[in-house]
Amino acid sequence: MKQLVKVLSAFAMTVSLLGCIAAPIEMTPQTEQRLQMQPPIRFLLTFDDGPSASSFWNPTETVLDSLARNPLLPDIKVVFFVQTRATRAGNSDIGRGIMHRERDAGHILGFHTATPSHTNHRSLDPQELEVSLTNGSADIAAITGAPPTLLRPPFWNYDKRTFAAYQQHGLHVLLTDLSANDGKIWGFNASPRRRAHFLRSMSEVRERIARGELPVVDGVIPVVVTFHDLNRYTARHTREYLQILLDSARATGVKTAEQPFYDDTAALQRAAMARTVRDSSQPVELPGFWNWIWGGNSH
Repeated sequence: MKQLVKVLSAFAMTVSLLGCIAAPIEMTPQTEQRLQMQPPIRFLLTFDDGPSASSFWNPTETVLDSLARNPLLPDIKVVFFVQTRATRAGNSDIGRGIMHRERDAGHILGFHTATPSHTNHRSLDPQELEVSLTNGSADIAAITGAPPTLLRPPFWNYDKRTFAAYQQHGLHVLLTDLSANDGKIWGFNASPRRRAHFLRSMSEVRERIARGELPVVDGVIPVVVTFHDLNRYTARHTREYLQILLDSARATGVKTAEQPFYDDTAALQRAAMARTVRDSSQPVELPGFWNWIWGGNSH
C-alpha cells in the first residue's frame, strides 16, 4: 500500500505538471444569472505538510511573513495542517517553534500526520492509526491548549474505517475546492502555469457556486484553497498567489467579499467547520487527478 501511494503520488504530480490545462469553462447566461443570487466568496487558505524544520531560508516562516504583510489584507489567518512527528517538520525544535508562532499569529493548527513520514492513514492498522491520532492530537494540544478539530488526510485519502476513527477523536475532514498542485514534487517544484491552472479551477468552482452547492457562512461563501508550506517556490510566491486568486475570481465572474481572505480566527474556524465532510459516504471532489485515483473516496 505504501509503495502504491508513492507511485500514484509521483504519477499525479507529473501529470499535473506536464499535462495540458484546459481552458476556463465558458460562463453561460444561466450561470451568470444564478451567480447574481449568490453572496460573494471569501478564500479560506490552507497549507499542508509543514512546518519546515529547515534552518536555511525556512519556507514556512516566509509564508507566515507574507500572510502577515502583503498588499491585499494584513494578518491573513489560515489553517496549517501539520506533521507533528516528522523530523523534517513538526518533530524538531525549529518546527515546534514555528507551530508556536503560527498559534500566536492566530492561525489554526489542524492534524495531517503524526507518523515519521507522510503516511497514508489507510495503510495503518487500527492500533497504529489510533496511536497516530492520539499522539498528533496531544502534540497540537500541547501547543494550542486544545486538541485539533480539523484534519486533512494525507493524499486526500480516507475510507469508512479511518473516517470513523477521526470522528472518535473529534476530528473533522476538510478537503479543498482549489489546489495549487504544489505538493511534494521530485526534482521540480515550480509552477510556470499557475495562472492558467487557477483560472480553470476557479471556473469549475464557479459552476458549483452557481448551483448553490457551497454553504454560506457569515454572509459569504468560503472557498477552500490548498498550498504546501514546505515548497520553497510557493513560499517565494505567496503574495503573488494571493493576487492570482483575486484575478482568477474576477476573470471568471465570481464576486469576492470586501475582505477576500480571513483575518479573524473565530470566523475562520466557523467557515472551515461548515466545509468539512459530514459522512464518509458523502460524494466529494478532490483536486487534480486525485479524484480519479481514489474514486472520490467512495469506498
